[in-house]
Amino acid sequence: MKKIPASLRKKLKEVELLILDVDGVLTDNNLFIGPDGLEFKRFDVPDGMGIAFAMRAGLKIAFVSGRPSPATTARARELGVKDLFQHSNSKLIPYEKLKKKYKLRDYQVAFMGDEVVDLKVMRRAGLSIAVPNSYKPVEEVADFVTEKRGGYGAVREVVEMILLAKGIKLLDLVR
Repeated sequence: MKKIPASLRKKLKEVELLILDVDGVLTDNNLFIGPDGLEFKRFDVPDGMGIAFAMRAGLKIAFVSGRPSPATTARARELGVKDLFQHSNSKLIPYEKLKKKYKLRDYQVAFMGDEVVDLKVMRRAGLSIAVPNSYKPVEEVADFVTEKRGGYGAVREVVEMILLAKGIKLLDLVR
């Protein structure tokens, strides 16, 4: 992991809620749909571990997707992510609901996205993160772009950066 600049470290330390887009961030942006309409998505195991560690450390996690999917519902349930918003045409609506629910301000929220529909939230959140396979304007708005690609450990990378900035050691969270 690269050295974290002081200005970014300050933003990471403030994060209390990490909101994750699904397709392209938690997945590699591919869908597998069979002839019967059954859908499959590929989720990254290290990302799941990162989410589990984040929640153990007290960080709130939410999934916000513009596209409803039983696979996303199953992954959220498996990880214990209670805040799941799907079919969100405007991601600002769940963003504001989550801020209100947890009594947070923008500077305490991080949003990780990759597509044009994520831009409004990325401009509002205290910390905005893109993956390297993002739509170019998303990368330009982001406070930083992960080294890992969406669906290949990018979420874990961000969680580790947040925990490091907060002075929390990953090994202390292993049960």
